[in-house]
Amino acid sequence: MTIPNSNDVYAREVVMARVGHLIRRKQREIERITRILRALFDPERVLAPEPGRIERIILIGPYARKSWYEDRHTIGFSDYEFWIVVKHPLFTEARCWRRARAVIGRELGDRCAVNVEVYAKSDIRIAKAERDTFILDRIEAGITLYRASRDAPLNAREHGETRS
Repeated sequence: MTIPNSNDVYAREVVMARVGHLIRRKQREIERITRILRALFDPERVLAPEPGRIERIILIGPYARKSWYEDRHTIGFSDYEFWIVVKHPLFTEARCWRRARAVIGRELGDRCAVNVEVYAKSDIRIAKAERDTFILDRIEAGITLYRASRDAPLNAREHGETRS
């Protein structure tokens, strides 16, 4: 086993530490879902004027709260909500995410429900301009699991781990 480079802020352990308030199984599920979303986002499904890229992946909802605790209802089944911010509105199209959703369903479907909402950067800018508290409050309360400007890209081996 290799020790992750401390500069590789997408090392599995670092991502799991971002949700360190959760039990280990939920940390691993969230990290796995994040990795699948990053590796299987398919921007080539739409013709866009700029290259496709995920800008942010955010965990929102109860699992993003530091006050979250395990109870008998959540011990065996998890209900995760991820918000993804992409570079261009065309990348919000469902066909860009079809394969990622299928792999998540196949790998984690019996243990959890995963809701994925996709927003364009322009949607977030509009929400800020209009002071849309529904979107802004959730983003602020959420945990950013991945940010393109900060995190290392997936390497070839990590891409290979998610191939179906």
